[in-house]
Amino acid sequence: MNLRAGFQQRVASVLLLSMLAACASRQVGAPVVDRTVGGTTTDSSLPGATAPVIDNTPVPPGFYRVKPGDRLYRIALENGQNYRDIARWNNIQNPDQIEVGQVLRVKPPAGDTGTPLPPPVASTPPSNGSSPAAVPPAVVPPPATSSNATAPSAVSSGALQLSWPAAGSVIGHFDDSKNKGVNIGGKVGDAVFAAGAGKVVYSGAGLRGYGNLVIIKHDGTFLTAYAHNSKLLVKEGDSVTRGQKIAEMGNSDADRVMLHFEVRKDGKPVDPEKYLPPR
Repeated sequence: MNLRAGFQQRVASVLLLSMLAACASRQVGAPVVDRTVGGTTTDSSLPGATAPVIDNTPVPPGFYRVKPGDRLYRIALENGQNYRDIARWNNIQNPDQIEVGQVLRVKPPAGDTGTPLPPPVASTPPSNGSSPAAVPPAVVPPPATSSNATAPSAVSSGALQLSWPAAGSVIGHFDDSKNKGVNIGGKVGDAVFAAGAGKVVYSGAGLRGYGNLVIIKHDGTFLTAYAHNSKLLVKEGDSVTRGQKIAEMGNSDADRVMLHFEVRKDGKPVDPEKYLPPR
């Protein structure tokens, strides 16, 4: 009886060692699957499978090839367009569904000027019963707002007139490699103003890293962006005037309360302080 039990124990040990050896020879972890190439699945763990190839062929001017991690909202911001226009030009029904490698038109086709913008609104001084003080020709007093805070004066850059979008001090300056705009400090609920007249082409929280964001298109060249707000007071499609309160400051998707403000020229970030009046 003891001999039979010992024999069975030895057989069980041999089988266990064989199973462990077989497990050790298998691939550790889940197979690598890429679902972004041509809409098909490529499983690199299958026999004879090859690594997925992403087409990096240059695209013509006015077009853009989607890269991993891209979202239509960010593509629109970086090309100075309304995301709805890009969706329309490319017959995209759902802005959240774009594919890596897909080539998108990001400039309007012939005869399409994109989202119509409101005509420029002339700024008027606040109505307080007194004559406004004389100002230099390049500086225009802001319009009255519904907030007790007042937006600063504006400076003209060609047809574009910009004023400071918040009253706080600058806590972060433009740096093309690290900071695409300026950061303005303050406290939760401080007023955020439209820096110039235009049309709201985005209002939401769909761009990672920006939190609650408003984007205003001023003309065919310039956009301004207002990020990390606690509350948005305008919606997509609204026409706004310079100095109008559009949001309240916050720390959405940021490590402190601030307004991150960007000026984009043809989609490329430029130093906002070159377009704002001195303080």
